[in-house]
Amino acid sequence: MSLPGHFDFDVAVIGGGSAGYAAASAVARGGQRTVVIEGGPEVGGLCILRGCMPTKALLYAAEVKHLAEHASTWGLQVPAVRFDFAQVMARKNAMIGDFASYRRQQLESGKFQFIRSRARFVDPHTVELEDGHRLTSAHFVITTGSVVAAPPLPELKTVGFLTSDDAMTMTRLPDSLIMLGGGAVAVEFAQFFARFGVKVTLLQRSAHVLRDFDPDAAEVMEAVFRREGIELFTGTRLLHARGEGGLKHVTFEHEGQVRVVAAQEIFHGLGRAPNTAGLALAKAGVALDQRGRITTDLGMRTTAPHIFAAGDCTGPHEIVHLAIQQGEVAARNILDATAPTRMDYRLLISIVFTDPQVACVGLTEAQAKSQGRAVMVASYPFADHGKSLLMEAKDGFVKLLADPQSGEILGGACVGPSGGELIHEIVVAMAGRMTVSELATMPHYHPTLAEIWTYPAEELAARVGK
Repeated sequence: MSLPGHFDFDVAVIGGGSAGYAAASAVARGGQRTVVIEGGPEVGGLCILRGCMPTKALLYAAEVKHLAEHASTWGLQVPAVRFDFAQVMARKNAMIGDFASYRRQQLESGKFQFIRSRARFVDPHTVELEDGHRLTSAHFVITTGSVVAAPPLPELKTVGFLTSDDAMTMTRLPDSLIMLGGGAVAVEFAQFFARFGVKVTLLQRSAHVLRDFDPDAAEVMEAVFRREGIELFTGTRLLHARGEGGLKHVTFEHEGQVRVVAAQEIFHGLGRAPNTAGLALAKAGVALDQRGRITTDLGMRTTAPHIFAAGDCTGPHEIVHLAIQQGEVAARNILDATAPTRMDYRLLISIVFTDPQVACVGLTEAQAKSQGRAVMVASYPFADHGKSLLMEAKDGFVKLLADPQSGEILGGACVGPSGGELIHEIVVAMAGRMTVSELATMPHYHPTLAEIWTYPAEELAARVGK
């Protein structure tokens, strides 16, 4: 190990995804000698290559197809809707190619050194690359992202299964599919496949899909899924998987009975795990938590004071805009340790890009209850709202949570058309610590989807302090 003050770099960032690029850009602008080490077969990170961007491109294609198939709702006559799955994937690939190319240009811009190699720690200030070369750094930022979690049944490794990574390179659709899981990835892909004609059966362990949201949001999505032909089982326990007769079978327990479903493919949609294997973090003094995530404080500092982490490899939320914020927080704390910057998760946003979209910010009712926090709650349905009625987008609702005494908005949820866009009105309101009275009196153009927020705001404003 080099002596202090004699390091090859001031900051070495391991991982070139969104969090890594954000951290590297910030420290490089601050005058630090910086290197980014990327060991993946592709450059761009999960969001660009296999996550946010490609999945939303596919989901939007499914939504357009769905609208065309139901054009008669608006008195429009559309011939039988057909699709070319190869063209659907080709458009997605072209778009992702552009995004990834731009990220490569950013990484290779010369603002910092960029090395394509895996890296592992030799000691707290030294990493070894694949070619045996070693480099030293005063600080490190680990941003290695995540990988698909291990399958829930060991026999699936023999039976075979698809993952969200595999879905990005599919050339044909299966006739039928068993979806394991009910989180964001699972429900988004379940609806995508179903809307492209695949017979989908979804198996979820907990009582509802989307368990991180309140049950009322999950119930809307479950009703929509069943209406669209998805066979849905919640409260299940997976028992066994096998291949037989050209199909893949999953045995599970549901409502006290053992059941078996069969399909051409099984999709493992039960989440991702931190990508830390091979880093030899113990040699750097970096600890992991029980879930395998790198342990950090709110300043993104690990158990080794000169090493920071950001993004999916540390959590606690696998969301790209938070990964970028974490990378920037780590960079600020490297540049100026005398004025620590901390992450603030008060404005945590979650969005699921199904149709209808599901979104929330701040507290949920379940969280408020678990914290013993008193809140006022009011909701309003899209089925009674002018603009959504015009759109025939009547599933779902908006909901506000507020402090009973001050009226400050503490949380919001939206299940409905453009829910991922609409939730940002509440993000802005909470960022400014607005009250429900202020939101209720804020001008909203009519007819718009956004004006629906004024209805629960008015109801809560009348109850403040009572």
